[in-house]
Amino acid sequence: MSTEVSRPLRSDATDNRQRILAAARVAFGSRGFDVPMREIARRAAVGLATVYRRFPTKEALFAEAFAEQLALCSAIVEEGLAEPDPWRGFSLVLERLMEAHARDRGFRALLAQLPHTADVATDRDRTLRMLLDLLHRAKESGQLREDIVLEDVILAMMANEGIQARSPELRVAASRRFAALMLQSFRARPEPTPLPPAVRLPLPLP
Repeated sequence: MSTEVSRPLRSDATDNRQRILAAARVAFGSRGFDVPMREIARRAAVGLATVYRRFPTKEALFAEAFAEQLALCSAIVEEGLAEPDPWRGFSLVLERLMEAHARDRGFRALLAQLPHTADVATDRDRTLRMLLDLLHRAKESGQLREDIVLEDVILAMMANEGIQARSPELRVAASRRFAALMLQSFRARPEPTPLPPAVRLPLPLP
């Protein structure tokens, strides 16, 4: 870590840093990793040199902008692995990842636009390995279908991204119902259980 990063920032520098990070989350979320740094500086209302002074590379900015989301993903999967019942652990992970994704659209950028950087890739790969371990345990217990693969979980997350609702609260409620439906389809021996309440969603125009 550089001396500049470790030294306490002045209040104006702290404000600039927070504006840059907020602008980066929006820009990466809407345009992907290819968004120019100049565009992020414009959104943050700071000079390009200010952005590079705080974040020398786009990869460093991306990693910092989504550090909280990545840490939350890892924490959720770790909690699932700690569950004695593998199916309950898997269910917890899918439910909470989908809810977090529904609450914070920054997860879309994190999942879909991960750059090939050492810091982010290492944390991401560790989380994916833990998730694979959880899938293996759930299959060994006989509760998860043998043909379920990691890509099926990613597919469910991508479908969860498509939920359109009139408010964040309704989007989260719809996500909970969708997670319950997915868990029923993933289970080796489906056991019909009451679903969370249905949510009225806007119908797509023909």
